Amino acid sequence: MKPAAFEYHRPDDLPSALALLRAHEDASVLAGGQSLVPMMNYRLAQPDHLVDINRIDELDFIRAESAVIVIGALARHRTIQSSPLIAERLPMVAHAYEWIAHAAVRNRGTLCGNLCHADPASEMPALMQVLEAEMVLARADGTRRVPAVEFFTGTYETARAAGEMLTEVRIPTPPAGSGWGFEEVSMRKGDFAWAAVGCQLRIDNGALVDVRMAAAGVGDCALRLRGIEAALEGEPPSADLFAQAAHDAAEALDPPDTAAVSADYRRDLVRALAPRALTAAVARAE
Repeated sequence: MKPAAFEYHRPDDLPSALALLRAHEDASVLAGGQSLVPMMNYRLAQPDHLVDINRIDELDFIRAESAVIVIGALARHRTIQSSPLIAERLPMVAHAYEWIAHAAVRNRGTLCGNLCHADPASEMPALMQVLEAEMVLARADGTRRVPAVEFFTGTYETARAAGEMLTEVRIPTPPAGSGWGFEEVSMRKGDFAWAAVGCQLRIDNGALVDVRMAAAGVGDCALRLRGIEAALEGEPPSADLFAQAAHDAAEALDPPDTAAVSADYRRDLVRALAPRALTAAVARAE
């Protein structure tokens, strides 16, 4: 199929792009187009105006600001994946890219576009919650910051309002001594996750602290696994503890039940993947 008719805009700077978004509240932003264009072709998305931001070079960056890594709206997945700064400061992100999409998609797609698309089976929305990232939303009259845990509100739905653009993601560098783990199962490597879990934690005097865990593919959006976090905080790590916490968390989930994979199987994946991720995180923390 072909997309419905739309008006195409290609601004040269951010103020011009934001002015277009203010003037046309039904506009969609085009960066990599790896999700938006297929949806337009199937007419699942029918914007009347398309604002192409690919000429706005100021949005193409990855930089460190003290203890925060800042990634701009035009930073491609491939650039992030191969960045020495990301490998050093956010190794879980670099590792997870081995599972994310396929080469052609990573070459053109952007992290910010992926986050705005908010597919419930996409890995990065979950990892941004584990890392407690902030989304910087710009509009013609100012900016605001939204924590990742509040940004994803439903299937393909976010806290981004009409007239706003996600211009950058701010990701705190994990504190010294942090360990991380990421596990996923999908039909084929690079496909969206049937279930994926990521976690970060520290060990203080033999006890787990600052435990954060999130999952993708098991709800209408990526979500923090608060039950696991609460069950583990302050406890000494053990295989039995991890298994019980993962079991209890899986029982509390309400995952989608589809022809490809059942809700019960997704729960079983959480029971299996969460302890693996936690074990890896403990090993790295130690």
